[in-house]
Amino acid sequence: MKETVLAAATVFVLIQFIQPARNESGQVLDSDISKALDVPERVQGILARSCFDCHSNNTHYPWYTYIQPSGWFMAYHVRNGKDKLNFSEFGAYSKRRQGSKLESIGKQIETGAMPLPSYLLLHGNAVLSPSEKELLINWATDSRDSLATNH
Repeated sequence: MKETVLAAATVFVLIQFIQPARNESGQVLDSDISKALDVPERVQGILARSCFDCHSNNTHYPWYTYIQPSGWFMAYHVRNGKDKLNFSEFGAYSKRRQGSKLESIGKQIETGAMPLPSYLLLHGNAVLSPSEKELLINWATDSRDSLATNH
């Protein structure tokens, strides 16, 4: 029993030296959604609070992500989220893809699929109020419609 506990503790200590890369550019790119679309300040704030950790190039890392394996889990979620939608690179998407992403944003928020319930467990400040959901859905719909009529 002692050897098993010692081996597990040794492995736990050793994996702390294998830290995943951090998603922290600290820059607002020319392709950022705020430069591609009209994003009202209130919408930008909600997106930053509830979406950007997993869907931008600027993740804020809580303390527990410096302890493995939780850091690996977070890195996986961020990579997966950015593969699906990256607000930092939104302007580089084709207009058609932008429209599709805006439609998806509205649907994901409306159904409660986003923000992820698992994310909300540890990030209570990311919970969207009914009025914030309505604001985001309306903004995404209006932005999608604007893209369709302007291009």
